[in-house]
Amino acid sequence: MRLAGWIGVLLIVGGIIIVAMRGIPYTKSRNEVEVGPLKVTAQERGLVTPAVGLVAIVVGAVLVFAGRKPSA
Repeated sequence: MRLAGWIGVLLIVGGIIIVAMRGIPYTKSRNEVEVGPLKVTAQERGLVTPAVGLVAIVVGAVLVFAGRKPSA
């Protein structure tokens, strides 16, 4: 199997994990304002949706199919 095939397998596994968990939540922290000893930060919460997992599975399957060795 070529490199594209291995990347496809990783995408399929990652996509299955995302779909099984019904999305993966994440939090981003940023420094908004820093004045002397006072520091104000903001946190932004997000979710990697299961639709992203389904897309990863489909793209992974295409890469596995494209990365297989020729049968000749």
